[in-house]
Amino acid sequence: MDTTSTLGAGYGLTVFTAGHGPERFQRAAEIARSAEEAGFAAVWVSELYNRSATVPMAALATATERILIGSNIAYGAARSPMILAAEARDLDELSGGRIVLGLGNGTPGMMQNWMGVDGSAPAVRMEELVEVLRKLWRLHEGPVSHEGRFYSLAINPTIPTARPIQDPLPIWTAGVNPRMVRAAGRVADGLVGHPMMTAAYVEEVLRPELARGAAEAGRDVTVAVSGTRICAVDEDEEAARRRAAFAIAQYAAARVYDRLFALHGWSDTQGRIRAAVKAQDPQAMTAAVTDEMVDAMAIACRPADLPRLVARHAEPFDHLNLTAPPWGLEPDEIEAATRRLVHVRAPAPA
Repeated sequence: MDTTSTLGAGYGLTVFTAGHGPERFQRAAEIARSAEEAGFAAVWVSELYNRSATVPMAALATATERILIGSNIAYGAARSPMILAAEARDLDELSGGRIVLGLGNGTPGMMQNWMGVDGSAPAVRMEELVEVLRKLWRLHEGPVSHEGRFYSLAINPTIPTARPIQDPLPIWTAGVNPRMVRAAGRVADGLVGHPMMTAAYVEEVLRPELARGAAEAGRDVTVAVSGTRICAVDEDEEAARRRAAFAIAQYAAARVYDRLFALHGWSDTQGRIRAAVKAQDPQAMTAAVTDEMVDAMAIACRPADLPRLVARHAEPFDHLNLTAPPWGLEPDEIEAATRRLVHVRAPAPA
């Protein structure tokens, strides 16, 4: 299976569920099976300080037969290359060659405070991590050694190692600002896009920087771009727009998105959002997000309008991942919103 090219054949879905214990994974498996039956091309799982990406990926792999399974994202800096490669090998086998390894760093503060690693030079770290993972994916061919700035290892296999099912492993890396985007161009198969991206940002920042990174590395490739769109679907369209606006406000306060807001002339509005966030005023946060921002960075609509709007938002990307609003809803509500996306999903693009 050519995973990298297959991603472009349809839409993806981020799997969010409620529940605790085995029930949480059973619910995720149900959603993944429903997405597969509905014609989605991929299901994606996320990672945070209280949940992994790789364990849910395993649950989805055993519950499905055809759909691609990706991490959006797994924290690369939080694992040693050996453990990450071993997890990917297991997932590759378990899924029958259907995984996409999406990696990211988070912010430098997250790297230091959550993962216990140096948060400096995150793009260089990611480039080296992918280089080491590529080497480890060839472990069945013999010893692997690496001596670099962030990683040092020497593995001489003493037992047989099977050839992976997917070879090479599709590795997509996350990036928002130019240097991290260039890192994807230098080493990755694709760029994992953030919800806070617009068509103009893809055209004016992402694709040129990807091309620049590829050229710097001497790669004759076009690195694909996966977009993520927050989808708030409700018969009450204004309620849907408020939910989308609140989610945008949660992200907008972070300085990593300053370049995006400046590109669109939204810096003053971003300042008002930031002030509302600092004041812990959810209503003011939501009110500060303009209709233009909602229309550019989210899909907020009635169910009947979802297919049309998804098709429009998919145009700048090579693959579009749909996600329920990750902020402002209780876990049961996020799961219900995820199931609704499957129920009213847009047909796959031609």
